Amino acid sequence: MKREFGARASNRSAATKSDLVQSCMPHDHFCSIGSLALKNGDSLPDVTIAYACYGKLSADGSNAILVTHGYTASHRLLAHGAGVAEGSWAPLIGPGKPLDPDRYFIVCPNMLGSCYGSTGPSSLNPKTGKPYGVTFPRIGFSDIVASQRALLDKLGVTHLRAVVGPSMGGFQALQWAIDHPDWLDTVAAVVSAPYLPQTESMSMDWLMHWLGRDPAWNNGEFTPGALYDTMCRLRVATLRQYGMETILNAQGVDPTDVQGRMERMAAQWAHEFDPHALVVLLRAALDFDVQPFMGAIRAKVLHVVARSDKLFPPNATMNCEMARVLGSYRYVEMDTDLGHSSSGPAHALWSPALAALID
Repeated sequence: MKREFGARASNRSAATKSDLVQSCMPHDHFCSIGSLALKNGDSLPDVTIAYACYGKLSADGSNAILVTHGYTASHRLLAHGAGVAEGSWAPLIGPGKPLDPDRYFIVCPNMLGSCYGSTGPSSLNPKTGKPYGVTFPRIGFSDIVASQRALLDKLGVTHLRAVVGPSMGGFQALQWAIDHPDWLDTVAAVVSAPYLPQTESMSMDWLMHWLGRDPAWNNGEFTPGALYDTMCRLRVATLRQYGMETILNAQGVDPTDVQGRMERMAAQWAHEFDPHALVVLLRAALDFDVQPFMGAIRAKVLHVVARSDKLFPPNATMNCEMARVLGSYRYVEMDTDLGHSSSGPAHALWSPALAALID
């Protein structure tokens, strides 16, 4: 599937601002933002950003909300029936809901470096005509935010009412507030933190334990599809770490089918996701730490954690330091057993706070 996205993105002709905005429906859209200069001095030519959008942009371009996704999710985070394993945010969007398309223009981009249509390791390098693979440059969250800013400029957005996202989406929200402090009113970092707490399952050693021990990895020079079985097993382990077993049990799935359900989720994901994107985005997350720069934030901040989250446990998210540094800070700790995947299923525990801040 990632090859299909890449082909569609590269073959699409440049669209006008009117085309980009007026055609906005909950479908896949692609926008060429040109060359992107990276913080490390490298550059990416001919960058494409995939996105979904909902609602209508106001005449002055100031009613937009940016929704950012997590590590292995995509711009379909808000799409009903998308089956995003990390916990779909579809319940948060709709008339009268916190993400109200009758009031706001809501944009959800696929992260730079991912593999659902945005430029990433599986994209063709225009200099070679071959996928970047291991040659894809090192990127950080400032680069991801810069690509999103370029997309919003193309769409005619002049101001953001909010930037909200779960997990690595929260990293993006905080990076937005630091890099563009006058451009937005509110950020919500959900099941997230201003840095990546140290855990075994979010380490390069752990990832390479899965990828590197498969002979098909071949130092990153693998044949497309050759790592499918390994990716399936990796995904099941990740879903278990995210709390998916608990969620499926809470949804009433027959206990004898929980493992099978996770394996089917993993199989779908393994068909779509590029192993190189796992490496590129994890490396960016490991480099992420905005604690020294929190004082630059002028936006209101909503910080949401889950009591049972093993990746971002409440005692490791530095909320006291954030409260000390930030001018407007609200902390919500969800009392839920649903773990890292709780942001969608348990949205009722935190989305009223988001609605209040946006309003």
